[in-house]
Amino acid sequence: MNRRQALRDIVGGGAASGALVALGTKPAAAAPERPSDDPLVERAKLAMLSMQREAWEQGVAMQALLEWGERDMVVRMAHGALLRAYDDGRLGMVSDNHGVTDPAANGEGVLFAARVTGNKAFKDGADRMLMYLLKTAPRTADGTLHHIDHKPQVWIDSMYMAPPFLAVAGASAEAVKQVEGFRKLLWSPSANLFSHIWDDGKKALERMAFWGVGNGWAAAGMTRVLQALPEGMAVGKKRLQGYIKEVLDGCLRHRRPDGFFHDVVDDPKTFVETNLGQMLSYTIFRGVRAGWLPKSYLADADIMRRAARSKVDGLGYVRDVCGSPTFEKPGIATEGQAFFVLMEAAARDLQA
Repeated sequence: MNRRQALRDIVGGGAASGALVALGTKPAAAAPERPSDDPLVERAKLAMLSMQREAWEQGVAMQALLEWGERDMVVRMAHGALLRAYDDGRLGMVSDNHGVTDPAANGEGVLFAARVTGNKAFKDGADRMLMYLLKTAPRTADGTLHHIDHKPQVWIDSMYMAPPFLAVAGASAEAVKQVEGFRKLLWSPSANLFSHIWDDGKKALERMAFWGVGNGWAAAGMTRVLQALPEGMAVGKKRLQGYIKEVLDGCLRHRRPDGFFHDVVDDPKTFVETNLGQMLSYTIFRGVRAGWLPKSYLADADIMRRAARSKVDGLGYVRDVCGSPTFEKPGIATEGQAFFVLMEAAARDLQA
């Protein structure tokens, strides 16, 4: 769907215009804002909002704002996710990037907006996104979701994009099934790390490299799933705790003394990168607070957090993350901004 088509939809009274009409409904007054006294976080949030565009960028930005407490902004962004929804249910599809799981990152924010506003359009949008994942999305023979719709590939990025939404939306068993499927195809037991891309057509790894941010997606994604699973799934929760600890250990053995990692964590010839440390710090702070991760991990988290905070410039950009749009060199990226906020939210909540 391009911009011209979106405008036609608005004028023609289609689904997109329904989201615009919803702007006049109840505000998110039931979701109190949490003021920030950290100017670094405030700058990072503004920088994040200035650059988020694509489906996964909108999704992780909404999650960061939700965890920090910017609830009204989450509702505003949920309107945007509905406005750019495909007919098949995929949310926030600004451009045709072939995303299968990326749009699902918007789901948590849209569900939150449904809950605090009572606006049926949000609930319908979240339901369509859920049905796309459960019924329509391309997948492997054993049911593991593809990451894109034009190649039969499974990416570790999907561990963050789809299972957390599935769990929050009540499809808990499917969320765990997807985690297991991604792990089966991409986990290296010898390295305790995830490879990046499996090609199901070739039945081989398309990218074997242990990409740092990919392992961060996995650690943080499983953490979000774990937080959303019901108490009755004790066995599944325990298994996820073990999986998260394994990838944490696999990454941390490659942490540099300065708190950063190489882009490919076991390849010192690749550039030094900021975001993996933020993603792991978020995971550790959440795990320690929930009681399933030992406090001994906090020493690493504190080192990585200090390193990341040193990278925030005067405009709020977290520098030297794996950079958008090609992710081939250090730069800036929405996920780098979002995980700074997520890391700080988790650190704040641990200290509360």
